[in-house]
Amino acid sequence: MARVDPHSYFDDAQPRTKSWRLRLRADFERKVLRGEATLLFAAAAKGTLDLDTKGLTVERVVAEGGAPVPFELGPEEPILGRRLRLDLPAGTRSATVFYETSPASAGLQWLSPEQTEGKRLPFLFSQCQAIHARGVLPCQDSAVARVSYEAEVDLPEGLTAVMSAGPAGDAPAGTGRRAFKFSMPQPIPSYLFALAVGELEGRDLSHRCRVWAEPATIAAAAWEFADTESMIARAEALFGPYDWDRYDMLVLPPSFPYGGMENPRMTFLTPTLLAGDRSLVDVVAHELAHSWTGNLVSNATAEHFWLNEGFTVWAERRILKALRGEEAAALSWGIGQRELEEALERFRDKPELTRLRTHLTGVDPDDAFSVVPYEKGARFVVALERAAGEAEFDRFVKSYMKRFRFQSVTTEQFCAFVESTFPGLLATVDAPAWLDRPGLPANAPRFVSARLEELTALARSWKTGPGLDPAASKWRPDEILIFLQQLPRELGPEECARLDAALKLTGRGNFEILTAWLCLAAANGYEPAFEPARRMLTRVGRMKYVRPLYQALGKTAAGRAVAREVFSQAAPTYHALTRRAAESVMSQYPA
Repeated sequence: MARVDPHSYFDDAQPRTKSWRLRLRADFERKVLRGEATLLFAAAAKGTLDLDTKGLTVERVVAEGGAPVPFELGPEEPILGRRLRLDLPAGTRSATVFYETSPASAGLQWLSPEQTEGKRLPFLFSQCQAIHARGVLPCQDSAVARVSYEAEVDLPEGLTAVMSAGPAGDAPAGTGRRAFKFSMPQPIPSYLFALAVGELEGRDLSHRCRVWAEPATIAAAAWEFADTESMIARAEALFGPYDWDRYDMLVLPPSFPYGGMENPRMTFLTPTLLAGDRSLVDVVAHELAHSWTGNLVSNATAEHFWLNEGFTVWAERRILKALRGEEAAALSWGIGQRELEEALERFRDKPELTRLRTHLTGVDPDDAFSVVPYEKGARFVVALERAAGEAEFDRFVKSYMKRFRFQSVTTEQFCAFVESTFPGLLATVDAPAWLDRPGLPANAPRFVSARLEELTALARSWKTGPGLDPAASKWRPDEILIFLQQLPRELGPEECARLDAALKLTGRGNFEILTAWLCLAAANGYEPAFEPARRMLTRVGRMKYVRPLYQALGKTAAGRAVAREVFSQAAPTYHALTRRAAESVMSQYPA
């Protein structure tokens, strides 16, 4: 066996899947997809083929022409799921697996009409990162194995499907049903496979960019993301041509567990970005940047996740710098620094998970997930950039994208390419300290600006200083967030009330600010914050907000009572990943 990914049964010595041809039928009553997944091989195959599955019921497998293919489902493993082993006859060019998903699939969330904005029709969306594609279809669920695909999705009339693929038409599919067809010609890792179904409406933002959302949300979404085309143009100037034809976006219901998911051709976004003032569109810049750093060139396995997210945070802030200037970029680095410090503290007892090159055999990637590969990884990229010089490094990035275009690479491959381009550069920045040692190296880049220093000083003198000028309530969102991050962590009720009054925090539509404020207030047992926290936790399922808010509530007995009560109500509405994160936090509460 030549297992190349600790989180997959993928074996590089076995036949390689070149593409998928999928037929999926959505059953909203039973909350399952019935599927026919045809795997087309790069060459005529024979012998053993191992596929990843999790929670799938496999009914039968046939080769082209309908000849049955013997198969065996292995025992259930908590992280990997069940291996599906096919015994392919000699000369096999394709095999079709007839199967059904589980209602409990971590890769799919089925929402009732009441959980949507419109309250009329149900909703379905997938979330396959990191290793949840195996809960949607049988596949070689490893980023090493890239595939193109075609799909047909059969739905009840009135619902619309979108995918991480180009639309190829739709037509009636029997009484009361409609079939939507899609084609993804570029090869992608399985974690970038994506499907969403609901009452959806689309609005064009440019000749190659459209936003989709529920009808009740579409106008706000179109306004919030109106400048996306200018982001695409800036990114192309920095990183080279956009290779995915279109950049469309979908605003999902509030239970979506992430800020965004960079599915090619159809970025998935949380509705918490709809702040009403375009203050959170940096998330779009991040997901767009993935079109180069992550989608065009992917990390080979979850152990090299920093190649995806670290490079993308760096790219996002280069786009931000080009659009809004040095100071805005410096404030963004400052916000990220605080988040990195909190993540390093969170993994204080598991320092091995703060390395960039991780070793995750026996570790669920969801349990290892944190901001570390994002922010520490981005700082490593900056260290390389500063040592090489910005102009030289920009040329290197374009060369790197061209060399590994539509491929998945390891840290070792990246380092070899750096060394071939800049001999000695890795030693100059002490790459082993970044890649293989925990924590943040002593030579980590620093990001400074006069405004960042001013806000930090104001925050640290909050308890003893004269207070804030009335104009502070008009600060830009990033300025307010920096200020909140740098405040003393221990505040009394009067100090919390004074802070809320000065900055008008509780009524903010910006969820980054609102979460930072509620976490600070709740951790100090400030009871006026409990009800807004309750409303937020029952409305929003984004893990970035849910996890720290449950942590903050856990600091006091009164807060823990609120948290337990809220969780008992909200848990059924959370995505499985969010529910698991909240349960993990609450398991640490004192008895």
